[in-house]
Amino acid sequence: MRAIVVTELGGPEVLVAAEHPDPVPGPGQIVVEAAAAGINFIDIYRRSGVYHQPLPYVPGSEGSGVVVAVADDVTDIAVGDRVAWHDARGSYAERVLVDAAMAVPVPAGTDLMDAAAVMLQGMTAHYLCRSTFEVKPGTVAVVHAAAGGVGLLLTQMISSLGGTVIATTSSAPKAVLAQQAGADYVTGYEEFGAAVDRVTDGRGADVVYDGVGKATFDASLAALRPRGLMVLFGGSSGQVPPVDPQRLNSGGSLFLTRPTLANYTADRAELLWRATDVLGAVARGELNVRIGVEYSLAHAPRAHEDLAARRTTGKLLLIP
Repeated sequence: MRAIVVTELGGPEVLVAAEHPDPVPGPGQIVVEAAAAGINFIDIYRRSGVYHQPLPYVPGSEGSGVVVAVADDVTDIAVGDRVAWHDARGSYAERVLVDAAMAVPVPAGTDLMDAAAVMLQGMTAHYLCRSTFEVKPGTVAVVHAAAGGVGLLLTQMISSLGGTVIATTSSAPKAVLAQQAGADYVTGYEEFGAAVDRVTDGRGADVVYDGVGKATFDASLAALRPRGLMVLFGGSSGQVPPVDPQRLNSGGSLFLTRPTLANYTADRAELLWRATDVLGAVARGELNVRIGVEYSLAHAPRAHEDLAARRTTGKLLLIP
């Protein structure tokens, strides 16, 4: 099969399309003919060495497709089933080896491209507003990079729960996308603190959802109300330096968390709850999935360049 194979850490140029052995299912595993793979910042972190990754490897962890082989001990998934996943290493490939416990059924009527586009980012948005901070009517939330993959989904979810969204974007076209997703206020990165003051009459936001990281972290803390929650879930602008806990004290007994999806899908029951909620909302037309660009395997380096430079909106997909 064809796959992206990385033999050295580095820039996008290390993503090379090559022939790779077909996967064979071991105990508890299935093999899926991939329809699409999601492209995410975690793929960049692993490729560049921010996250440790043994070499050589096939990148990617998210995708969807049709099951073509199952291990003998897998009884609840069959050949021909349509499934999606958010955590199967080696997803930048024509065929992907997936732990059956991580595969979720794709509802009838849901496009496999939409399913691939919404697994990691959709469930991330779900845990952010349903579990990390439980959004309720009246909640004032800042959503950074609101025109990105997580941002558009998170904005929709917060709006559906009755929260008020103050969205940040980097351009007028992206601002329009955030507004279409349900953002109540849209502002630039330099002005969002003043916007929070205006909207809340100086009280501050209840929660800031920050996937940008280094460039927005300080202003995000300053935009919170006393006992507000700073949710740092990514670092597209760079990793945040170590933080002095006294800053949380002086800011008003603030809370800070650095969550990751793995801890919010720790068992299959929780995984199925989140995936069923998200995929069900897509199937019913209640959650709009914006696919920004689809790339072939050969153009995987360009996909990483575009994502890192924030030249895109919505979800980026690799089509094997």
